[in-house]
Amino acid sequence: MMQRFFSGGVRALASARPVARTPIACTGVATQACARRAMATAAAKPAAPESVQALIDRKRLESQLGGGRERIEKRHQRGKLTARERLDVLLDAGSFREVDAFVEHRCTDFGLEKQRVAGDGVVTGSGTINGRLVFVFSQDFTVFGGSLSQAHAEKICKIMDQAARVGAPVIGLNDSGGARIQEGVSSLGGYAEVFQRNVLCSGVVPQLSLILGPCAGGAVYSPAITDFTVMVRDSSHLFVTGPDVVKAVTLEEVTLEQLGGAKAHTEKSGVAHLAFTNEVDALRQTRRLLDFLPSSCRQQPPVRQSFDPRDRAEESLNRIVPRDPNEPYNMRLVVERLVDDGDFFEIQPGYAKNILIGFARLDGRPVGVVANQPQELAGCLDINASVKAARFVRFCDAFHIPLLTLVDVPGFLPGTDQEHGGIIRHGAKLLYAYAEATVPKLTVITRKAYGGAYDVMSSKHLRGDFNVAWPQAEIAVMGAKGAVQILFRGRSAAEMAQAEADYSAKLANPLPAARLGYVDDIVEPSQTRRRLCEALEMLTNKRIIDPYTGVVSGAGFKHGNIPL
Repeated sequence: MMQRFFSGGVRALASARPVARTPIACTGVATQACARRAMATAAAKPAAPESVQALIDRKRLESQLGGGRERIEKRHQRGKLTARERLDVLLDAGSFREVDAFVEHRCTDFGLEKQRVAGDGVVTGSGTINGRLVFVFSQDFTVFGGSLSQAHAEKICKIMDQAARVGAPVIGLNDSGGARIQEGVSSLGGYAEVFQRNVLCSGVVPQLSLILGPCAGGAVYSPAITDFTVMVRDSSHLFVTGPDVVKAVTLEEVTLEQLGGAKAHTEKSGVAHLAFTNEVDALRQTRRLLDFLPSSCRQQPPVRQSFDPRDRAEESLNRIVPRDPNEPYNMRLVVERLVDDGDFFEIQPGYAKNILIGFARLDGRPVGVVANQPQELAGCLDINASVKAARFVRFCDAFHIPLLTLVDVPGFLPGTDQEHGGIIRHGAKLLYAYAEATVPKLTVITRKAYGGAYDVMSSKHLRGDFNVAWPQAEIAVMGAKGAVQILFRGRSAAEMAQAEADYSAKLANPLPAARLGYVDDIVEPSQTRRRLCEALEMLTNKRIIDPYTGVVSGAGFKHGNIPL
């Protein structure tokens, strides 16, 4: 592909050269004088102007080549794609339509007036992914290090505005050294204009950010506002201040990767949602992620034909939960056996592992999955898990994606670190998100549902639509052993054992909740998929009238998706 650009460039530039003039004939003794006159005449006469079409062709080629062949080859040697090659991988073949290829910066300071490149370091336009319209921008590191100028920002803002108007996702491919220093406050203003569009588009159209190189300083806040952030291991870096500044201020020595690499942000900070081994994989997985999402808040999620029978009985689920309530099991296996074809696209798999979030389908309909993971911290809710799940729930609600919640939670994680870190405040975010959500909400209690965590995890009390429990479920204020130690403190071991058995029989099972209507049914695990598919179909046209505002839920804008 790059060779095609290069060969085409040589031809175009050759065709743009001025036509050679016929020399003036000189004869006899006056030859030298005649030659001097001819040279003087040629010097005084201006060169023939470049044709408009030739100028257009030259500028278009300049935009396509960006920083030029040498810089492109250096990127290839480092295993990186160019801005345009990335769009070739991301979008359907031949679908990209570029806009603003001829835009140039307007800075006249520090010699920049002599350095103008058509496109100004960012490729913008629209295309399709699996036939669906998307708007894209791809920063070109070969042009001014991908730095953002006022003109650069205006190009990004233009496609974001258009995406919001027509109702199509925005995908940003970030590879930039930050603000263009030579432009001063104009560059900073450009960033703020982009941030403003991020906020205005939040909850209106899905926004996805891919970090495919450096993203530093103020630039980091655009991806932070978007709905999903994807990074590439060992080549993406996201930080507010770099290692040199960190060392100068704190005397701490840290590498780029340690400070802002994919591992740091997908496992420690939670800033990024996904990380992949190379750019091609990251771009292809972004295509897959988009398949679960509607184009805007004005549309419903895309339904696909399913070849996985909705009434499939999954007998293995009858044996997946251990008899010992303290023995862990892998909730991801439960998810995979319930959803279509076992296809679960997990989000933030390396962060707050005690809760699973991600996308799947039931009978072809997309659902957002939230599930406690007993293999990590026994499935307890802590600060990070609460925040992780809360923003995901709010995203799904904003874009009309039904929620499937699988519950096995012994409560909120105890300890001074959690209390002083604000578990009350952060846990309330998940409670608020579920209570606010008006999408269809399906909940399955597989084993434990204790204390306040039972309420928070999409309980019937938070307007759950279809709440069921498996026969071994324990729905209570706390586990039988802990309750007995409080209620029967000081009794003999035999009395305590009998009291524990009595407590389990009376309260630590799904029947009390079923008698009160807090669960709609007690179902066999093997029949859960069928019941979920039926319930989801029943709830297709769900509408809720808010009792205090009178607002009717349904297709349309609900709320933004503020970073939590």
